Amino acid sequence: MRKRLLSLFSGCGGMDLGFHGDFWVHQRSIANPDWIQSNSKQNVLLNRTDFDIVFANDILKSAKDAWSHYFKSHSISSDIFKVDSIVNLVIQHRKTKNTFPENIDIVTGGFPCQDFSIAGKRLAFKSHKSHEGESMASYENPKTENRGELYMWMREVVSIVKPKVFIAENVKGMNSIPTIVDTIKKDFESIEGEEYLVLSPKIIHAGNYGVPQSRERLFFIGLKVSALKEEALNSLSGMIEKEEYDLYPPISHYLPLPERKTTLFQKNNILKFFSTKEALINLLEPWQSNDLSHKARSKAKYYGKKVQGQIEININGLSPTIRAEHHGNIEFRRLNKKNGGRIIEERGLHQRRLTVRECARLQTFPDDYEFVCNRTNFNISMSEAYKLIGNAVPPVLAFNIAMRIQELWPKLFLVD
Repeated sequence: MRKRLLSLFSGCGGMDLGFHGDFWVHQRSIANPDWIQSNSKQNVLLNRTDFDIVFANDILKSAKDAWSHYFKSHSISSDIFKVDSIVNLVIQHRKTKNTFPENIDIVTGGFPCQDFSIAGKRLAFKSHKSHEGESMASYENPKTENRGELYMWMREVVSIVKPKVFIAENVKGMNSIPTIVDTIKKDFESIEGEEYLVLSPKIIHAGNYGVPQSRERLFFIGLKVSALKEEALNSLSGMIEKEEYDLYPPISHYLPLPERKTTLFQKNNILKFFSTKEALINLLEPWQSNDLSHKARSKAKYYGKKVQGQIEININGLSPTIRAEHHGNIEFRRLNKKNGGRIIEERGLHQRRLTVRECARLQTFPDDYEFVCNRTNFNISMSEAYKLIGNAVPPVLAFNIAMRIQELWPKLFLVD
């Protein structure tokens, strides 16, 4: 049976693509052969999932442009993508009652992370930015419309559409701010009109799921109590312990040292990490490519080791986290020897930063996902593209989560 998915803070669609499936990835990203419908050379086409995207939203027009251009090839209308603040959408729904579609099974959303990120000012609930990204005059008494409290508006959408499952995602840094995670978990559990069980939030390392990147994110998963089968509720609430009800997906790839913290890699069904070199190996140099997203690259000079983004990727390991940064802070594909370049076999090649396509590959977006374009109805700049990609959930990670939830769905929920 098909499940209807409502996507919030959708960005360019990393989470949406993972929950939709039916996209091409490198074969080394996928450990489970049952997830593959066909293959071509080193790439595999993933299965279509049981989830149908029926609503998406983001405040950026460039996000809709990238999202719509890709998903139209999957017969998904751009009309379902609303360019607006979630605050405005909820206020509109309060008036009209028809902003959000009915019969929603799952809600996903990566609410804004700038106010919780280690790289930011970490104002959290006291964000000085409004829900539309504008500066606020004062944040001594923050309003619930501020950027740091937008999870509360996601919570309200959940209370409106009452899905069986919701998934919220944010940066790992949130976990180190005292009381923040517990507060958000309790707020999600106190949704009006419906009781939700929120699992213990978990930090997930994308490298453990076939993503060639050192990227850690915190996930919240909530389940509607009234829809759960009794045994599932007892297990998930801790009354009985059964691993078979764990909604967080089992790892498929082990991490390189020193990131590896377990011995799970010794099991036969755990693959070696998918390296940066494997992800990028067949790409031409950008000036040799016809792909606009690969030709587009930051020309920002090397600013020295003390400035963020001035490091060279680890070609034989995982790339650093692809961040939603200005193009001057995008990491280098390679540095020259003078600036500390370590890729001996590439010493004679041009020092340069990662291209937009290389960033997309390291996030596991397929090559037919366009990010840089200059057309009448589809115009995305290089800087916008870098930002969209850096903000996204890696599609392969999202696919692992989607397939785990899809697998457990019949065991978890009562039949409607």
